[in-house]
Amino acid sequence: MSSSNYRRNKAAIDQFRKELMAMVDDIREIDQRILNRAVNAGVKYAKNNSPVITGFYRKNWRSAPAVKAKAGGVTKHLVNSADYASYVNYGHRTVDKDGNTTGYIKSKKGDHLLERTVNYAGKQLEKEFKKEVEAVQNRHN
Repeated sequence: MSSSNYRRNKAAIDQFRKELMAMVDDIREIDQRILNRAVNAGVKYAKNNSPVITGFYRKNWRSAPAVKAKAGGVTKHLVNSADYASYVNYGHRTVDKDGNTTGYIKSKKGDHLLERTVNYAGKQLEKEFKKEVEAVQNRHN
């Protein structure tokens, strides 16, 4: 093994490692930004698909700020703080004056809205992440 080949190979490997670490740092930086975009799109989706009688249920969709987790990831919560949000999401039973069940009510528009919103936000997260990773790759090429 000649000394010049070793130096050239080592220089190429060092350069590759430096570029790779720059890409990894860029990707770590974008995870919180992408999560914010995806969950905010989920809040918009939930508000647009919420059933409206008084508007209180629709108005109470919120997302908490994104927080870095101890495990190294990022978390963000999507909530509806209306007292009756679970009844709209999952449905509820109706009773007569004696306490007997007379039927079940499911919201046509709001049925399992939280689950549908989480699925929508997950799809948005995939799209946004793919777009950002491609942008990082283009920047480093």
